[in-house]
Amino acid sequence: MRREWEEAHTVTEELVEGPPSRRANATLTACPNGNHLWCIGGEFFSEDGKAYFYNDMFRYAPDKDEWRKFVSPTCPGPRSAHAVVASPAGGGKLFLFGGEFSSLYQNNFHHYRDFWCFDISTHSWDRIDTKLRPSGRSGHRMAMWKHYIVLFGGFIDPGFTTHYLNDTWIFDTQEYKWKQIEFKETDRKPSPRSGFSFLPTVEGVVLHGGYCKEYAKGKRPVGVMLDDTWFLKISMNTVPDGKSLSFSPLSFKWEKRKKSSTAYAPSLRSGCTMTPWTSKGMGILFGGVTDEDTSEETLESTFWNDLYGYQLAGNGRWISMTLKRPKKGGSAKKKKPVLHPPRREEQDEERNSDAEDYDEREHTDTPVVLPQKDLKGSSIKLASTVDTETDTDDPMLSLPLPRYNAMLAVLRNTLYIYGGIFECGSREYTLDDFHSLQLDKMDRYVCLKSSGITIPAEGADESSSEDDDDDDEEDDDDDSEDDERRSGKEMVAVCGEGKRAENNANIAEVSEITAEPPSIENESGASDLDTRDKDDLRAQATVFMGVAKDTTRTAEDVISTPLPGETLAMFYARSREYWAQKAHGTSDNRGKMLRRDGFGLAEDRYASYKPILEEVEKILAEAGLDEDEMRMGAAGADAGSGMGQSRNRR
Repeated sequence: MRREWEEAHTVTEELVEGPPSRRANATLTACPNGNHLWCIGGEFFSEDGKAYFYNDMFRYAPDKDEWRKFVSPTCPGPRSAHAVVASPAGGGKLFLFGGEFSSLYQNNFHHYRDFWCFDISTHSWDRIDTKLRPSGRSGHRMAMWKHYIVLFGGFIDPGFTTHYLNDTWIFDTQEYKWKQIEFKETDRKPSPRSGFSFLPTVEGVVLHGGYCKEYAKGKRPVGVMLDDTWFLKISMNTVPDGKSLSFSPLSFKWEKRKKSSTAYAPSLRSGCTMTPWTSKGMGILFGGVTDEDTSEETLESTFWNDLYGYQLAGNGRWISMTLKRPKKGGSAKKKKPVLHPPRREEQDEERNSDAEDYDEREHTDTPVVLPQKDLKGSSIKLASTVDTETDTDDPMLSLPLPRYNAMLAVLRNTLYIYGGIFECGSREYTLDDFHSLQLDKMDRYVCLKSSGITIPAEGADESSSEDDDDDDEEDDDDDSEDDERRSGKEMVAVCGEGKRAENNANIAEVSEITAEPPSIENESGASDLDTRDKDDLRAQATVFMGVAKDTTRTAEDVISTPLPGETLAMFYARSREYWAQKAHGTSDNRGKMLRRDGFGLAEDRYASYKPILEEVEKILAEAGLDEDEMRMGAAGADAGSGMGQSRNRR
């Protein structure tokens, strides 16, 4: 038993070249008691519509500029948009909750509700199972306050609409218990949202911004960018002798902060979150995207690469975080500190005395409009900060490419920026560049790893037909995908337990899910699962999860195929008319007898798929999805007409 346990918990460590592969919505977390960064999970959407989710874990050592990969059989399943917090207790631990996962073609999608603890000293994962816990979700945030983990918000996407959350949970890392914080209906609290900033302070947690969608009957959903700021005040309930109450040791109250009147506040945007700069009691915000719905078919997007600081204490205040320009020879003028905004009088005097000492923030906020690309009217604005006439010593030339959903972390006094997403016309580019910036110096960004992605320059040829563009993109996608596999980058299969896509050769031999189910008979012709190879069954289940409903299958195939989590009654209710028509062509019965014949056909089809459906449900259960969530996903699959289309992109 000891040997089997050790084999199941063996952690392998390997030195890898450069940062992880291209991805977004991963987590980058500063080590709580060491000089390392931890990167977990993430997602990559290829240009041909395939979704890859990762469960790999990387550690970056700045002093050696090296990345190491840790592989454990007990690690969480592949996911993105999850939340991670760090605790220095017990040699250092990382706590992970939730996130999302989809199959290769996004026809199956679900949210995790599992909770994990990573021991930094032993590099081992342990799953924390509690009877009471938050529901599955993505885009939520967690913050570590003393020995408590505070969780707020996120969203759930069952396939037909996106439901945003504003519930508050707390987890005691000493008692290992979850508790939902209840507020009165009259109490003020933040509106439902995801993708917000959530940073701890001495007295509580600061929440800023976020994103949600508004749904109106008969109208398309509209994305809403939020810029409000809230403070969750946490206090200890004590008795006269100074001891905390055992039954309710904490009290919580949401307080809305007034909007900052300073000119250094960032413009309205989404796709950006702050990371804590603990030594200065600040939050650091980078990049993001501003979307403007100009019409039913037009969306203008402005991408940013500017930097902001937010003082967490008191009522909160935005701080200028512009780069310092190098001092010119012979200049006796003393630069003012960049981390503290000058008084209005000093600022005006400085601008009038020297034309070169302009406000860099206004310079960075000047968008340059790229040519419009007519794909559903989408156009892009690039928030450019590079002046081609400046000299090479200009620190603005070192700015990373504008992006949203980048991974940020501050280790000591250094900010690290990794990956993210940039869009140009109809194309979405997932980045893999890696940058650092000394926040106490604010001199220039250092590119630790440049991106090998080629993005078309302004004014690229837009006159070719959409068909030609699509053909070229497909060729490029195939080439890049082959190169990525040859380079050894891990692309996680759709299997919920995080196996790599190493069964491609076997999967190619398995027929895609069409009107006829895969054969599951053994050599004697009997459907005997005891003699069937389990790996082969799991391979077929993986293929079943990865088949696209809207591209490789007809509407007839979609409606006549049962889904994971779908009972026979649910399957028949969804496809009753199809089976009635099917029976009508082969039977002379009518009325109730015809419906009975149709039910018999549906029952036979369901029985033929049942072994594969059970295996798929095992995969989803191993990935952290419970039975109710599977059935909710099956119920919403038909209404969603492609779950991937309704995902929250911001």
